[in-house]
Amino acid sequence: MKLDDAAARLEALGNPTRLKIYRTLVRAGQEGMPVGRLQARLDIAASTLSHHLKALVGVGLVTQTREGTTLVCHTNYDMMRGLIDYMVEECCAEGTCAPAALSKMPKVA
Repeated sequence: MKLDDAAARLEALGNPTRLKIYRTLVRAGQEGMPVGRLQARLDIAASTLSHHLKALVGVGLVTQTREGTTLVCHTNYDMMRGLIDYMVEECCAEGTCAPAALSKMPKVA
């Protein structure tokens, strides 16, 4: 992954509303979630949701498919894993910690 691509994806996730949308879609699994259900679950205006989804789709973190008249949003898990891998690929490359130390880090709620 290129630095500029990672920066764009992290910038998209840097907005609290977009991060909330993204986490909801991650939790939805491979089935994704229809836009209407996503809007109801997050209790945000349709225009606001559309604006934020456009940003997430634009950087490749979310894909959308049409099933009849329903627009379904899906997490692009390969892209998510690529971003995470990019963030940790050089973990401790110039230090003394071991990558295994990451698994011992406390989980943030």
